[in-house]
Amino acid sequence: MGLISRNPYTGQVMKEFEAQTLEDSIREAKKSREAFLRWRKASTAERAGFLRPISKLLRAQQRSFAETITREMGKPVTQSLAEIEKCAWLIDYFAENSPLLLREETVATEALRSYIAFEPLGLILGIMPWNFPFWQVFRFAIPALMSGNVCLLKHASNVPATALTIEGVFKDSGVPDHVFKTLLVDPGVAMQLVEREVVDGVSLTGSVEAGSQIAALAGRHLKKFVLELGGSDPFLVLEDADIPGAARLAVQARLINSGQSCIAAKRFIVKSAVAEPFLRAVEREIQAVKMGDPLDPETTVGPLTKQELVATLSGQLEDAKRKGAQVTEGPSPPPGKGFFFRPAVVSKVTRDMRLLKEEVFGPVMPVLAAGSDEELIEEANASAYGLGASIWTPDLARAEALARKLEAGFVAINDIVKSDPRLPFGGIKKSGIGRELSPYGLKEFVNIKSVVIKGA
Repeated sequence: MGLISRNPYTGQVMKEFEAQTLEDSIREAKKSREAFLRWRKASTAERAGFLRPISKLLRAQQRSFAETITREMGKPVTQSLAEIEKCAWLIDYFAENSPLLLREETVATEALRSYIAFEPLGLILGIMPWNFPFWQVFRFAIPALMSGNVCLLKHASNVPATALTIEGVFKDSGVPDHVFKTLLVDPGVAMQLVEREVVDGVSLTGSVEAGSQIAALAGRHLKKFVLELGGSDPFLVLEDADIPGAARLAVQARLINSGQSCIAAKRFIVKSAVAEPFLRAVEREIQAVKMGDPLDPETTVGPLTKQELVATLSGQLEDAKRKGAQVTEGPSPPPGKGFFFRPAVVSKVTRDMRLLKEEVFGPVMPVLAAGSDEELIEEANASAYGLGASIWTPDLARAEALARKLEAGFVAINDIVKSDPRLPFGGIKKSGIGRELSPYGLKEFVNIKSVVIKGA
């Protein structure tokens, strides 16, 4: 079965790619294994020297790469441009800091010398999603490569052109062959690679279901894994917040990537005293978004990536309406084209609605009210997910106290949730296991080896 690259705005098939077999993949993995034996011998500074040119290439061809993203998965091109720049920033950070972060750490003991060394595990398989098709690949690959591993990429099946483009970036930048390699395979082949003695670790960003399957398989075969899964991030607005400003950023936080983001704000929990003004402000803001051609720089909300996502969102919204929710819709999409879903603000939301029980991957904003700080935290934590959260108030001491009570891997105060190469990123509960980025992510796929030396 082939892989299809389809433009979500036009619905047209741009190209079909032949999928690789398990045998093809094993052959490529063997070549990557040979590349690992050489790559691991390079110093961290030497690896950084190979990876630095990638950031230069990304910036030099930023427009071309951004348009590849937009044509294949529908993200507004201004956001695709920002995604490419963020990848370049990530490379700059790890190339600059990894030599220091991965150096041996001396520990004082009664021995002559004791130290901790950080050594690569080997061949790491990245199973990556389509919604940030450059960023999430580089977020996985660059730290793994800097720590001496080599990487295989199994990208989402609907972005094969992007997957091959990323492989080309590494090749054109002078990275040795098979240090980074894309495999155009279906999920079944990827699972078999984990099951066999082919790869040494797995990093997956995707659904809870996919993460559970990979965790079970990797655990059965005693392989290290990192999972970044779904999210239902609460956006908490206190009564002393700047309501117009919070509403403006609430819409921005929800509609990034047309709502198709794990860390998008997905539940808007507002103190009762300001719930009505916040709701009206959000409704005004959502009327100002522009839906249309994602290659138009004026577009703020593009099509969803897949037609089936439209059906899922429709079902979630209809469920809310049947159970008493009130819905205010934003602008209509352009007629006759694309996998669009009309933005919607939903009030009178209850916990039995699918909008709160499931991850909502699209431009739908459920708004809830809470009477006290305790109710606010209870509602925020009433989710199977624990990825990110944000709090909006000028009272920073109060915000920090609330942040410590939130069940989340990342809390932003007076800002939207966004990953940063300098900070660890990941979730708790059903949002994942392990961390990416920062010194913590850099050391996920290493053998943390203790060496103790005593005199003869």
